[in-house]
Amino acid sequence: MGNKVALITGGSRGIGKAIAERFAREQYDLVINYMRKKSKAEETKAELEEKYGVKVHTVKANVGELDQIRALFAETEEVFGRLDVFINNAASGVQRPLMEIEEHHWDWTQDINAKAYLFASQEAAKLMEKNGGGAIVSISSLGSIRALPNYVVVGVSKAAVEALTRYLAVELAPKNIVVNTVSGGAVDTDALKHFPNREELLETARKKNPSGRIVEPEDIAEAVYFLCTPAASMIRGQTIIVDGGLSLLVSE
Repeated sequence: MGNKVALITGGSRGIGKAIAERFAREQYDLVINYMRKKSKAEETKAELEEKYGVKVHTVKANVGELDQIRALFAETEEVFGRLDVFINNAASGVQRPLMEIEEHHWDWTQDINAKAYLFASQEAAKLMEKNGGGAIVSISSLGSIRALPNYVVVGVSKAAVEALTRYLAVELAPKNIVVNTVSGGAVDTDALKHFPNREELLETARKKNPSGRIVEPEDIAEAVYFLCTPAASMIRGQTIIVDGGLSLLVSE
């Protein structure tokens, strides 16, 4: 029958790489999507194949473009002939105050973060149907429910991700496809380097987190993997917050 297959967008570094490694540990073959850094994707491929003995296929695609989304999933089917798990992890966005946002900032962010999730999930569902079902998990952030500095267009796109998750969960349930979202607190990855207030965010997370530490990429990966197991089959359309309890505190 062969290994199950997981496709992770933006899977070559940061949270995406941690998720890819979590599935590789369970002997999933992988499709790792990247947009710019081929060398990093190939490095991740070699590392995971050597460490876990699974097959890893890398695909360059800008998931903000519908034709590239379709090509990504067509290549997945061509290489592996199946898809069991789709992780919508790739994200981008413009970090500016509300009054500085321009139309192209909005369009770029929504295309990568929200539009891609809808149309990639359509393609994933078509493949998953062929082998009796599967699981879809998207990655969100606390900016979807909180007003964070310079985060307006990204926060709105992540709120759209969480709303889409509910619709996908209901409409894909008859196909035996389980859909959820994992929302993380501040995680120190390359993506966070684009935040003007990065150091402030991390310092707040360290000092105020009830768990006593910041969230690591592996914490997100564990939650994502769990939601793709039979043990989580009755969790559907939910946004699971993984932040060590930070969001439970009232801001001073």
